[in-house]
Amino acid sequence: MKHNETRNVTLLSRIVNRIILFFYWQRGWKIVERFPEGVKKCVIAGAPHTSNWDFVFFAGATKQEKVQPNFMGKHTLFQGMMKNFMLDMGGISVDRTKKANTVEQMKVEFDRRSELNLVIAAEGTRSSDGKWKSGFYNIARAAGVPIVLAYADNAKRTIGFSPPMMPTGNYGEDLLKIADWFRSKIPDLDRYMVLEQQARDIIAGKNDV
Repeated sequence: MKHNETRNVTLLSRIVNRIILFFYWQRGWKIVERFPEGVKKCVIAGAPHTSNWDFVFFAGATKQEKVQPNFMGKHTLFQGMMKNFMLDMGGISVDRTKKANTVEQMKVEFDRRSELNLVIAAEGTRSSDGKWKSGFYNIARAAGVPIVLAYADNAKRTIGFSPPMMPTGNYGEDLLKIADWFRSKIPDLDRYMVLEQQARDIIAGKNDV
């Protein structure tokens, strides 16, 4: 299906979105730093990723900001009855069997759309010690779009977004700026300390990822 093709939104996606908003408001989450105005294309890098609830509360926050979050999904999830639901929820099919890698496929998506806010849990998995994967950065740089950072403070039930940041090509220095921003929000969070050290190690040539 082409991106600009019109169709009816699935009933299931409408129900799921209402459930997400219900839990977001019911749990008392609020936005303390709003999504940057005027940004239509970006990679949203969120951390920490510690629970499946992260998606629910973050999705609720983006809906409050009237921002459609997009996410990557394995192409097999976009088949049959699930296809339209996945598209409605902001899913973007990624086929890892194609010659073009994920970064190249996402660059194509950014090029052909007028709006795309790609959400990536940069830590990768909930079991991460706090080190980030570089995929979010490579996609933003290839697509020529800014990175918007997003944090969630579970203790205060607050969510905040950063101003847009264009990748310079110096991954270590940019990652250190990212770590500094996150640590300014929750200074004592272990994962943010690990991220800061990862950035310093990359700058020192001890690590290249």
